[in-house]
Amino acid sequence: MLTIALLASACAGNSEKVKSMNTPGTDLTYLALGDSYTIGESVPENERWPVQLVASLNREGIPFQAPRIIARTGWTTGELIQAIADENVTERYSLVSLLIGVNNQYRGLSPEEFREEFTALLQTALGFTGNGGRVVVLTIPDWGVTPFAVRRDSEQIAAEIDLFNGIVKSVSGNFEVPCYDITGISREAADDAALVAEDGLHPSGKMYSLWVQSILPDIVSMFKEK
Repeated sequence: MLTIALLASACAGNSEKVKSMNTPGTDLTYLALGDSYTIGESVPENERWPVQLVASLNREGIPFQAPRIIARTGWTTGELIQAIADENVTERYSLVSLLIGVNNQYRGLSPEEFREEFTALLQTALGFTGNGGRVVVLTIPDWGVTPFAVRRDSEQIAAEIDLFNGIVKSVSGNFEVPCYDITGISREAADDAALVAEDGLHPSGKMYSLWVQSILPDIVSMFKEK
C-alpha cells in the first residue's frame, strides 16, 4: 500500500493542462460500466470508486463531470449487455471503465461464454469513446476472502477468479486496452476487516480508495498534455 501511495503522490503538482480533446470551458465525461463493485453496493455514493476517481482527477486539475454509471448488483456480462442496449447510449465519453464478471463466476457460468460476452462489452466500450477518449479495464475482485464466504472453499473461489481474470487480461491485451489488476488489493481484506463493507461481502470505501490510488497515476497521464 505504501507503493500505491507513493505512485499517487508522485503525480501531484503536474495538473495544469489537459488534452485538447476537452473543449475549453467544458468538462470531460466518464461512463462506468459494471456490477455491484461499480455501483458501490453498501457504501455511500461518494465512496463509490468511480465517484472517488472523478474527485481525485478534479483535485489534479483535470475537470471531469460526475460519472454516468450503468451498473447493478448481481449483473453478469450478459445482463450488462442488455442493460446498455436498454439505455440506448448515444453520447461519446472521454473515459469509459469496465469491471464485470464476478457474477459469471459466482453463478457458475462458463468461461467460454464470459470470453465472448466480455469481448463484446469491450468493443462496445471502445465505441462509446469520443476523439481521444480512453477505455480502462479493472480485474475482478476476490470475494472469497470476505466474511460472506467463510463457509465456502476460498481456494476454489480464488482459482476461478484467477481463471476469469486471465480472460479479462487476455481480451484487454488483444484490444490494447489498459487492464489494472486490483484483485491483489481485494485479497488484503483477508487481514483487514476495514476493507469490507458492513454487508460482509462488498468492498468498503477504504478499499475503493486503494483501487483509485493504484490507477490514478495512469489515468492522470492519459489526460495530461505530454
